Amino acid sequence: MNVILINIDSLNRHFLKAYGQPIELDVQTPNLDRFAERSAVFDRHYAGSLPCMPARREFFAGIQEFLWRPWGPMEPFDRPLARVSRENGYVTQLVTDHYHYFQHGSHGYFTDYHGFEFIRGHETDAWKTAPIHPDPVLLRQTCAEDAPHGNSQNRRIAYARNAAQFHREEDFLSPRVFTSAAEWLEDNREQERFLLVIDSFDVHEPFHNPDEFAALYTDEDPHDPGLVLWPEYGNVLGDGRARLSPRQVAFVRSQFAAKLSMVDKWLGRVFEKLDQHDLWEDTMVIVTSDHGHYLGEKGWMGKPDSPNYDVLAHTPLFVWHPQGAHNGEHVTALTSAVDLYATMIDAMGGSIEQPTHSRSLVPLLLGQADRVRDWALYGYFGRTLNVTDGRYTYHLAADQDKPLNLYSTMFMNPEDWFSPVQIPENPEAGRFLPYTDSAVWQYPVRVGVRNHETLLFDTEQDPWQDDNLAGRESPMERRMRGLLQVALGELQAPTELYARFGLEELRGKNEKGRRLV
Repeated sequence: MNVILINIDSLNRHFLKAYGQPIELDVQTPNLDRFAERSAVFDRHYAGSLPCMPARREFFAGIQEFLWRPWGPMEPFDRPLARVSRENGYVTQLVTDHYHYFQHGSHGYFTDYHGFEFIRGHETDAWKTAPIHPDPVLLRQTCAEDAPHGNSQNRRIAYARNAAQFHREEDFLSPRVFTSAAEWLEDNREQERFLLVIDSFDVHEPFHNPDEFAALYTDEDPHDPGLVLWPEYGNVLGDGRARLSPRQVAFVRSQFAAKLSMVDKWLGRVFEKLDQHDLWEDTMVIVTSDHGHYLGEKGWMGKPDSPNYDVLAHTPLFVWHPQGAHNGEHVTALTSAVDLYATMIDAMGGSIEQPTHSRSLVPLLLGQADRVRDWALYGYFGRTLNVTDGRYTYHLAADQDKPLNLYSTMFMNPEDWFSPVQIPENPEAGRFLPYTDSAVWQYPVRVGVRNHETLLFDTEQDPWQDDNLAGRESPMERRMRGLLQVALGELQAPTELYARFGLEELRGKNEKGRRLV
């Protein structure tokens, strides 16, 4: 069976009609709507390791890494999806404009593919050095140079230079990504078996659209220099750099919606190739996202150091399986981003020879099981720890003064992912990871934490997570802490995390020395 994985970065599920679209905008996504009608729609799917590259290590190595390390590379002991696919006789291709694959600190994600296509120019991709003086309105709207909305001038000016090449709709990023993927399908449709990974950085910011899309969901002038296309991360209601007026927030939301409609239009080119060449009957197609993106919900913008509400963590997942028992239906089983790795390998008829945290969804898809997990963990390394049972979500923030260790074969900077890190003093080497016999470095790091809230929500009764049930001596809070005990014990989480997240009473209850299976 062929496999196509389509990741749409930062895709908010509440902007999609398949999930009820409970927002003020009528966002048009006809191709995603049609795909949802034919596929299994997963209602309780959650992100895992946040944000971008940690999520991709889950997708492509099956490792829920945020308990051990932050944003970083594939590890030498990982078994990347592309490598396993090649060993099973698959032709493999990656098409992406996600430039983080090619930055310092995140190597190893593309090297096992037979081929990869890197579409240049997104966000701060180091691509163009001219024009020296790019469009001043775009500069201002993307918070570069003298813009009042932010201070990232040196990095963000790169996008204005890159975008000087975007003259037509076809020149923008997602049109180029999906056009390239459709062309690859046309040229490779007769391959015996293939894995195609399409990783679109859109709908990620900057929310810059061609004129024909920019005006879809707003009456504002899209070129008004007082409006923002690339807002700072943080609280829009405060007095800091992230502060925005209600008018500016509404414009940002309109441009996110516009970019989603553009993504949807060009994603249709890929679906057209599947139609044209009758590929649906022997191809599994997965559409998902690594995480959502705050667009003013809860007063937040972006992916800041804030609670990991469902806006960010409750992600869309659609799966077409040619023999699927739930095609055209909603699936209520709890699933996690890390499960996609085992699912794709299982669909290919392959096997996972090393311990991972991934659980195949194929039994769910074929109607052979009604659940694959009782809990899903998600969060940021050193900052947040969250667990859900599919209905209740329990959120803990770290005590930044408690110890934190980083475990990897690489030295990393946990607070500046894109910069080289100096070798820490007295790192210790050893077999510290429960899922591999390989030795890694263990060294102490410091990660600042602004959020100190403990939160508990019943998302069935309170889908927008407004009523915090934590701290009320409730049986449900005790049950969710018990669920954390089970999850951390099964994963054999680092012992220092129990103190960092105020879970000391759980540490002694967990078994020690049990390996992952």
